[in-house]
Amino acid sequence: MLEHETHVDPRQSPLGNEAPTASLVGGAAAAVERISGAHAATDEGAIELGRVTLSAAQRRAPYAEAVRRFADAGMMSLMVPGHSGVASEGAAHLTELLGERVPAVDIPLMLQGVDLGDDSPLAEAQQLAAEAWGARRTWFLTNGASQANRTAAIAVRGLGERILVQRSMHSSLTDGVLLSGLIPAFVAPSIDTHHGIAHGLTPEALDAALTREAEAGRAVSSVYVVSPSYFGSTADVAGLVEVAHAHDAAIIVDNAWGAHFGFHPGLPESPARLGADLVVSSTHKLAGSLTQSAMLHLGDGPFAERLEPLVARAYSMTASTSMSAILMGSLDEARRALVLGEERIESALRAADELRDRLRADERFAIISDTFSEFPDITETDRLRVAVDVSRLGRSGHWVRERMSSDHRIFLEMSTATSVVAVIGALTAPDVDRAFAAFDAVATEAMRDPQPNEAGQSFPQLPEPGALRLLPRDAYFGESEVVPAGDAVGRVSADTLAAYPPGIPNLLPGEEITAETVAFLQAVAASPTGYVRGAVDAAVSGIRVVRG
Repeated sequence: MLEHETHVDPRQSPLGNEAPTASLVGGAAAAVERISGAHAATDEGAIELGRVTLSAAQRRAPYAEAVRRFADAGMMSLMVPGHSGVASEGAAHLTELLGERVPAVDIPLMLQGVDLGDDSPLAEAQQLAAEAWGARRTWFLTNGASQANRTAAIAVRGLGERILVQRSMHSSLTDGVLLSGLIPAFVAPSIDTHHGIAHGLTPEALDAALTREAEAGRAVSSVYVVSPSYFGSTADVAGLVEVAHAHDAAIIVDNAWGAHFGFHPGLPESPARLGADLVVSSTHKLAGSLTQSAMLHLGDGPFAERLEPLVARAYSMTASTSMSAILMGSLDEARRALVLGEERIESALRAADELRDRLRADERFAIISDTFSEFPDITETDRLRVAVDVSRLGRSGHWVRERMSSDHRIFLEMSTATSVVAVIGALTAPDVDRAFAAFDAVATEAMRDPQPNEAGQSFPQLPEPGALRLLPRDAYFGESEVVPAGDAVGRVSADTLAAYPPGIPNLLPGEEITAETVAFLQAVAASPTGYVRGAVDAAVSGIRVVRG
């Protein structure tokens, strides 16, 4: 029998700066001690990863290994989770869905030899992740990159109240702004108006925006940029870092779609190695961990000493006290697979290149990244993103994506009116013949019955945001009312509204609502392929505003 005595301050995250104490008593303690093996030695030498040399310990996955050993010890569970981990003792409903192994490794936190202590297998796994991505410190997350964005926003509030944000930020960054009471200013990314794609920033654009704020007496303490974009366009992160630091501002890089960067010479470099202060890493997207698992990396730059305790404290606010061992174990294994996976990554890159080449050679398609040279903010491309212009088919990208899934059982990542995006995981080996055959069949069907109006509609020019009249937090939590959209002009928004395409927030809490913004939102909402996220109704006939 496993007896589990825990002495924990319920206000303290078990993975924060001050780990709680717990003990396994009786025979189980000795059993866990025997199975822990947290610091097993390796006979193999250091690992060369491009221009970086990593320690031999990267060949191990210490946390994942500890979880497996605990699951294999065969101890009776009289603790949470309530399914017990064994089919015959309560997990039959889960084993029928997931197999026997998943419930067995779904173990709780606060176990000696697994996650307790500064030298635990979990702590070692996070240290190895920091080394692999070129960070000073890394936190494992089980609520996705959204948790990373919220944590980062709360942390940088400790540097100052003003933040400059790339307007194409993820909505979870807005959540963090609201939670922390940050005062945002914005800088617009470059926009591909034909495809409705938001790209990134040039260092010059960032410098101009930071200078504008400083000269207006609103010098910012932190900056938030996005690289890469959904479509694989990658900014000059090193240049953006240099500009931000020259203005005495820490820089957060939303690298959610680039968690695999830095692990192959054919990919862009990890932003942490390029000097970013905080890096949001959605590891599950292309780097091979399970859905909802992510990381937040702290760089080793000029703000590291100040940021580290701020991030640790913010993490304690955003992390669950029941983090999933399955998700964290997948992060550990994904890191090891990336470090040791140069051949697998090479295969994925070859597959992406082949699919892109075959589509490029077909006059019915075009490759969107072939036009990236037209945008000064784009310095590199993520080759694992295959963004395809389908406008020549006379059908929308949404129609193409639906046909690919319904008729050919191939799911594409996303679509716009004119495009679809295929994402190839860094450790995967997709069947290129099958994918191209499906594209071919869908294109043939589309051209038999083209619908030009569906694929070719255009949207009004993206409006400039209105003035920030209230702090976002005050507007969001203040008393509000829904009024007709026409009557909302000149009022202050209580909601975040973002029109897709291109997905850039057009209204944030606290911003003045302009006639141009209302017209844009309603035009997008009325189009066959557009919608407005956050609207109180699909047609944007009403808008929630601050009362009074």
